[in-house]
Amino acid sequence: MNKKISTTIIEQLAQAAVSIKKNSYSPYSRFKVGAAVLAQDGQIYTGTNIENASFGLTVCAERNAIFAAVCAGNKKILAIALCTDPIKGQKFGTPCGACRQVMLEFMAKDAPVVLVAEDKKGLSLQKKQLKDFVPYSFTKF
Repeated sequence: MNKKISTTIIEQLAQAAVSIKKNSYSPYSRFKVGAAVLAQDGQIYTGTNIENASFGLTVCAERNAIFAAVCAGNKKILAIALCTDPIKGQKFGTPCGACRQVMLEFMAKDAPVVLVAEDKKGLSLQKKQLKDFVPYSFTKF
């Protein structure tokens, strides 16, 4: 069970995801995504999606943020926030399947996943848990 993460930290994660989204390299999809993770030591790491003409080499924002934390020596992620460009008919974007599996490698199933929507009125947040996205997950032995 994860310790309670303050509303202030959740808002900082959301803002960090929004801020990093502008650095997206997405010339093919034209779909920008930003992510921010909270590591166990309290550090926030960010990532954005980086596309490639060879689509299999594209890396999502969530994985870039998680990998940045792991590269810095933080292998336990307490929470993640994700901000995507608007999706027609949906308020919030969600992580892809590959990102969900990577999240399971470094996060507890009850870890907060904060979906962030940005519009003219400001930010809207929807807080879920990782287990809401991957109810039948592959897990470590």
